[in-house]
Amino acid sequence: MQRGSSRDGLQRSTTLVRRLGLGVLLAWLTGTATADPVPADMRMTLHIPAQDLARALDQYSHATGVAVLVDSQLSRGRRSLAVDGEYTAADALRRLLGGSGLMARYARGDAFTLQVAQVEDVPAPPQKQSPESVAVSRSYATAVQAAIERNLCRSPLTRPGGYRAVLQVWVGRDGLVQHNRLVTSTGDVRRDTALVESFRNLRIDRPTPSALRQPVTLLLLPESSGKRMECTTWEGVSGG
Repeated sequence: MQRGSSRDGLQRSTTLVRRLGLGVLLAWLTGTATADPVPADMRMTLHIPAQDLARALDQYSHATGVAVLVDSQLSRGRRSLAVDGEYTAADALRRLLGGSGLMARYARGDAFTLQVAQVEDVPAPPQKQSPESVAVSRSYATAVQAAIERNLCRSPLTRPGGYRAVLQVWVGRDGLVQHNRLVTSTGDVRRDTALVESFRNLRIDRPTPSALRQPVTLLLLPESSGKRMECTTWEGVSGG
């Protein structure tokens, strides 16, 4: 496609968005807008650094030929993870969005919008009813802390005590962490990535109480706070 044709297409799309009264960021294809969609199982080499999410999505769109329509208010203040290596378009997007608290909603195979992460409704074992509900809640809180400590203590990068961070997690009814968001950076890009990846598919060893408000906010404190998590229970657990 010629450059002029791509520019005309962008202008038409932007005009349509304005008519609809939507405040959106439109990242459209510049060279493959009319090309056949990339096969879902095709792997490509991508080099997209961790950065402002809107900019990362624009680079992703140009590199993969996938159209992106994103509400600018939704993407504001969020950052992406780095995507560096061989991925399918879908896998690259999942990694890029890791830690953003957003998920893709595909309009078709080569176009998507973003929405706030939502927990999928999956079946879970029956939970005890009152008057045992208080005990169940306490047991669940203990299980969450144990799972997080065990998870973070596996790697020197994520081992608690040397950094501060705020994360949010969305936990399915079966105890599986389905999404997470890094609200504040640890100050180290490598640690940020390792932290987000460590929560991917983390499982809590208890069914999630139906009354649990999502997302769950986690505050990780440095050693100087006197309230950091301890890894002594998990000494000897291997990690990289």
